[in-house]
Amino acid sequence: MKKSAFFVASLLAMAAISSAQAQDVRLGLRAGANYSNLAGNVKNENTFNNKVGFLGGVMVNIPVLADGFLSVQPEVLYSQKGFENKPTEYTGLLGAKQKREGNVNYNYIDVPLLLKINAGGFIAEAGPQYSYLLSANDETKVTTTPALGGSPTTSESQNKRDVSGLNRNELGYVAGVGYQANSGLSLSLRYTGAFSDFVKSDNNTYFNGDLKNARHSAFQLSLGYLIGSK
Repeated sequence: MKKSAFFVASLLAMAAISSAQAQDVRLGLRAGANYSNLAGNVKNENTFNNKVGFLGGVMVNIPVLADGFLSVQPEVLYSQKGFENKPTEYTGLLGAKQKREGNVNYNYIDVPLLLKINAGGFIAEAGPQYSYLLSANDETKVTTTPALGGSPTTSESQNKRDVSGLNRNELGYVAGVGYQANSGLSLSLRYTGAFSDFVKSDNNTYFNGDLKNARHSAFQLSLGYLIGSK
C-alpha cells in the first residue's frame, strides 16, 4: 500500500512534466521551522516534549492545468526533527526513579511529492514523502535514584551519534494549507507524519524501549518563493 501510493504519485509527476510547457515550470526555495515530537505507542509519553528545528531546501512547481489551479510540486528539504526530554521523574528498571534531561536531534533529508491546488492564492497541498536519516545527536542526561534509597547517580548518553539501531529510510505523508502571492512568495502550514517506527524492531534498549513503537510527527511553518511571477 505504501509503495503503491508513492508509485502513483510519481506517475502523476511524470505526466505533469510531460504535459507542462517549459516556461511554466518554476524553481523555488523554502525555509522555516519544524515543531516536532513523537507519535505512536510511546511509553512514558509525558517525559517527551515538542522541539523546534530548522527546515529548508529547494522545490519545483510543475503545472498540470494551464491556469495554475492544479500542479505537482516535488521538494528536497533538510529537516531537523526530534524531541526534548521533559525533566519529569518516572519509574525505571527495578523500581528506580529516573529523570531525563536534554535534547535529541534527528537530521533528515525529506523528499515530499505534493499535489497542489491554488484557488486564487489560497493553496491546499498533500502527498507522500520519503525521508532519509542523515545523522543524530543524543544529548540526554539521566539521573537515577535507587528504589531502596541512596544517592542519585547521573549518566550521559553514550555513542551520541550512533544511528545503527534506527531505521534510516522512512515513508510518510504531508498535508497543508497556505497562501501564495502572484510574486511567488508563499506561507505554508503543514503537518507531516510517518507510516513506520523509526527505531528498529529488534532494538529494545534505545531509551529503555520507550521509543520502540514511536514515529516522527511534526507541524511545519515555512516561507517559500517560486522564481518568476504569474
